Amino acid sequence: YYALTQFEATNARRAFPSWDEPLLKATYDVTMISRADTVNLSNMPVTSEKPFLDAASSSESDKGPQNLDKLAKMFSLKSEDTTGDTVGRGWKVTKFERTPLMSTYLLGFANGHFEYLESSYTSPLSGRKIPLRIYTTPDIVHQGQFSLDVTAKVMPIYEQVFQIEYPLPKLDLLAAHDFDGFAMENWGLITGRTLAFLLDPKKSSLAAKKDVATVTSHEVWWDNLWLKEGFATLIMGEVIAIEKYVLLAPPPLLKCDVHYCPDPDVKRIFPEWKVDSEFINGELARALGLDAVRSSHPIEVPVPEAKQISLLRMLSNYVGEETFLRGVSIYLSKHLYGNSVTRDLWKGIGEASGLDIPKMMDNWILKIGYPVVTVEESSDSITVRQDRFLSTGDPSEKENETLWQIPLNVKTADASGKVSTDHSVVLSEREARIPLDTSKPFKLNAQTTGVYRVSYTPGRLTKIGEEAAKENSVFSLEDRMGLVSDALILAKAGISQTSAALDLIKSLKNEKEYLVWAVVDSQLAELGAILWEQPEESLVKPLIDRLGYEYSSDDSADTIQLRTLAIAAAADAKDTDVVAELTARFKHFQETRDDSRIPADLLHTTFITAVRNGGRAEYETVKKVYKNPPTPSAKASAIHAMTASKDTEIIEETLKFVLTDAQIQDAMDFFSGAASNRDSRRRIGEFFKENCDTITKMYGGVYSLSSLVKSSFQGLTTEKDADAIEAWFKDKDVSKYNLALAQSLDRIRANAKWLERCKGEVTDWLKTSKL
Repeated sequence: YYALTQFEATNARRAFPSWDEPLLKATYDVTMISRADTVNLSNMPVTSEKPFLDAASSSESDKGPQNLDKLAKMFSLKSEDTTGDTVGRGWKVTKFERTPLMSTYLLGFANGHFEYLESSYTSPLSGRKIPLRIYTTPDIVHQGQFSLDVTAKVMPIYEQVFQIEYPLPKLDLLAAHDFDGFAMENWGLITGRTLAFLLDPKKSSLAAKKDVATVTSHEVWWDNLWLKEGFATLIMGEVIAIEKYVLLAPPPLLKCDVHYCPDPDVKRIFPEWKVDSEFINGELARALGLDAVRSSHPIEVPVPEAKQISLLRMLSNYVGEETFLRGVSIYLSKHLYGNSVTRDLWKGIGEASGLDIPKMMDNWILKIGYPVVTVEESSDSITVRQDRFLSTGDPSEKENETLWQIPLNVKTADASGKVSTDHSVVLSEREARIPLDTSKPFKLNAQTTGVYRVSYTPGRLTKIGEEAAKENSVFSLEDRMGLVSDALILAKAGISQTSAALDLIKSLKNEKEYLVWAVVDSQLAELGAILWEQPEESLVKPLIDRLGYEYSSDDSADTIQLRTLAIAAAADAKDTDVVAELTARFKHFQETRDDSRIPADLLHTTFITAVRNGGRAEYETVKKVYKNPPTPSAKASAIHAMTASKDTEIIEETLKFVLTDAQIQDAMDFFSGAASNRDSRRRIGEFFKENCDTITKMYGGVYSLSSLVKSSFQGLTTEKDADAIEAWFKDKDVSKYNLALAQSLDRIRANAKWLERCKGEVTDWLKTSKL
């Protein structure tokens, strides 16, 4: 057993008298009393550690010994291996250095039988050597090496990019077996679940490595740049954006000036992962999805970080990465360790760019939602119009009052195929005319950096699709990803036709880039989620025929991910050959406990496919993996497999298991897995209602409750569903998840409208134009 703290957002007051208000900062002198054979950790390094009896008799202060004696008596600190009444034997007192000024929720401490791996980095700014450690329990500490290596690589890069030295004497990470959030940036003692920081390189998928690298690089930088808690909602996005599209794919080296002078040795960390492009199908997609519902809210109240990150990415593209980073550096130098507001960052970037950035960004952060830009064309120009985008496609006049300043990023190609992008065009009115030769290829929102969607005429969408499908298309990887995403989402809102979106997807059937296929897969999954009774089609069988099932150390990251996606999509579509192959590999594992025939990148899909197409024996096999997982990612795969069964009895057993045997941190994965299973999608909502009081009591004080609500209900697809759910909760106390419930109802109603519009259209399209 071990213990650790998680004070965000307002739980520090439960440990010591305090005000959990980020603007109110203090320093902290932490003293811990513990068993002598355990390890104590906190934000700062240890200054002294003594046996309890020695510390209690010390004369370091008048009150110190008295206080320790009171604590000893209060908690009956007696040694378990003594028969006498000596108080304090077998215990120790650990004191830590005083912390810098910081908010309550960034304080952290932990105690347990931990072991650690150790590394360090040398500050490129001061030459100071900073010790780095990752702690966890002895049985899995070896799985922390990858995260530790990432930390050692990113820390000097962060210092170089922002010209700010990491201010603390040390940096520790602690991986916990059960942790409500995913990770927490306690200053100097970063904590998180094992899935966030641990992996076995020999048994982990590329996806697991990407997750650990992303979480690690996020937490270590947000933690040491936590200088402005009043600005919490935005700096988080700033840092993630920087690490994803600058640090992992940095801009050209910049000219030195007083604010920014990077070292020429700054290199990409994992360039083969194309994390900057993957942003489109990750953070940007999440931001646009959540902010398209009526129950969304502006950024100046706590909201998911995806929109914050996406807006910063858009702004960086608009002013240029060099200028953006220079502006961030100006901002940081002025507000180091102080409180600030969002406009302070805008002023810094405005100072660097010479533009009125606060005016440009106000509506993006103070108003609800985001726009859709509709494009009409003539031979020599286009007319663009902005309106608020809603997933239901029906904004009222009141809802459509906001006018955003939209960087249109107009990409064009001349007769020779030379591509250029005009970053200067900003749509700030309702409508505008832009001179343009429409006989040549063009596209708005070049590189898909904007936080908006673009609607073209059906004819233009067809032309764009034809150009995008070419071997050397003028439309980039990022352009193609954005086109696919916009096409189906706009169809869902009734702004365009679903059949036109499917035509676009079909035109890309020879696409070679994994990330484009990832968007195609996620968008078709959205469509499949509302068309429960339609025949399932798969575009990916030719990819499996070409790539096969075996992974090689020579495979590129793209090849690994594309093979994994293709096999997973085909299995989900019930392709008989793929199902037979995966179930045979699972059977070998089931009979021998030898998992060598299941590549790490296929473990997730193999487990799910085996349970989905098997019975009790397959279910019990993955349940054993959940209870005794060899790696954190294997445990996650087992959770989703346990929720994949078609058997009603097993479905009920699994849902009850969540409330009786599963770890608190795993509830979200169990619920989302059950929601993705067509045979349990309706049952999960009924289960939530039947156990509403229990679930609220169990998870009401943690982050996961809102996610459980969404998983339970938002996958339903009829107005009748929405009305029934709304009526059931009408007299219930939903204060702990009212926003999640409202967003779920919005999602159901959007699904219902799309289903009503497109079911016949898609059926007809599939008869004549199979994928």
